[in-house]
Amino acid sequence: MPARTTDSTPETPDDDRAPSTAPEPCAGDDAHAPSPAGETAEGTGEEAGGTEADSGERVAAVRRAADGGRRWRALHLTGCAVLLAVAVTGGAVAVGGGQDRGAGADAVSAAGALSPGDLARGDLDAGVASLQKHLRAQPRDFGSWATLGVAYVEQARTKGDPSRYPQAQSALKRSLALKPGNDQALAGQAALAAARHDFPGALAHADRALKQNPYNERALCTRIDALVELGRYDDAAKAADTADDRRPGIPVFTRYAYVRELRGDVRTAREVLERALDSAHGPADVAYVATALGQLAWNQGEYKTALDHYARALAADDAYLPALEGRARAQAASGDRKAAVRGLEQVVARFPLPGPLVALGELYEDRGADGDRAKARDQYALVDAWTALARAGGANTDLETALAAADHGDEKEALRAARAEWDRRHSVHTADALAWALHVNGRDEEALPYARRATATGYRNAVFLYHRGVIERATGDQREARAHLKAALDLNPGFSPLGAREARTALKDLEGNR
Repeated sequence: MPARTTDSTPETPDDDRAPSTAPEPCAGDDAHAPSPAGETAEGTGEEAGGTEADSGERVAAVRRAADGGRRWRALHLTGCAVLLAVAVTGGAVAVGGGQDRGAGADAVSAAGALSPGDLARGDLDAGVASLQKHLRAQPRDFGSWATLGVAYVEQARTKGDPSRYPQAQSALKRSLALKPGNDQALAGQAALAAARHDFPGALAHADRALKQNPYNERALCTRIDALVELGRYDDAAKAADTADDRRPGIPVFTRYAYVRELRGDVRTAREVLERALDSAHGPADVAYVATALGQLAWNQGEYKTALDHYARALAADDAYLPALEGRARAQAASGDRKAAVRGLEQVVARFPLPGPLVALGELYEDRGADGDRAKARDQYALVDAWTALARAGGANTDLETALAAADHGDEKEALRAARAEWDRRHSVHTADALAWALHVNGRDEEALPYARRATATGYRNAVFLYHRGVIERATGDQREARAHLKAALDLNPGFSPLGAREARTALKDLEGNR
């Protein structure tokens, strides 16, 4: 699976000033996405959230932008960025800000009391439309502006729509103009910065929010996320302990588990997630935690267990994309390639995002049927188009660029992107990306220290072990290469359709040369 960083969960309101006494669902913070343009400054002109039809238009826009080249090298990033930004923003503006979608309207009182939790548990689009309707009547409601900003961030995450991020920024700015320093908007800014991969900014905004309200759930959670993404794992562990003391609940539990997993403590991570699942009641919570358990099991090569967890997630929410993607990856690793291809095709048909696009392309390459090579190139081209759109909106996509380009694109661009990302943050994921980008550019001696750093925390990740083994083999250290390639395949023998095959081939060659 791709790096499990800051997946989003439902959230309780952040305006209470005392700690809760029981676990509560919470934060909608995610660190995975980008951004373009499109919100009016006035409360009467907010654009409405996208519908399923709008989602289809966005997917079509991405696919149209990729159609012209059909190959990775044929796409021009700048031109794609402009075309995609116009297409996506145009779609968002076209659906307009004044529509009353009905379903969520009654949830907004005269005081604008629609919480982020209400949005996460119900119909997000209807909730956004309801907030917009309320804010046209009560444009000075700073709390609802903050909630709307967070809802736009959540829309961007769940719909793969980067155009929502500038809308979120505008709404949060409006909230702060109405009430400077309010912790709801500051926490929203932290979530937005994390979503744009501005992790120093996310940390700064979270700290400002917590100075105003030490119990703000979203700020507590985003602070953990930012520290993890910056590679400050000791600080992240302390932040998770603090959050658990102040606001225990599912979002904190899942982040606590991930910090433990990054340190190699899989048993504690699993125990914490199982307790979180036992305390989950709403469908959104169940889907989220069960998917986290599925990802943890998949990372350990426990495919049947992973599939069981994904089944539980999808029983709670049959459209939950991370569970659909995870199930497809587990099916592929279990040998059910037909179901895996079908599942990933369904995922990317809705949201053509880099992780599932690369996974689907590799499944096509591995299958090798007539036309599969061209199909694979199409998926990699779509990654390029998505990256262009994200950059057009001001988001940092260097990690995604480095990972995809190293294996399926321009090696020099992969190295440029990996170096740029390493300059910003020193996480295990950026260390691995830089090591691999150096390797594909023939610079294995330089790559080796980064490959070692990627595995130094004890994090059990087969891709990292595979990369390290390949790099060690290239530097002539056959003993260490054998050890790490074997460790990768022992841990998760289906970690990648192409990578696992190459690892087996390399290990067989090394064993033959002993």
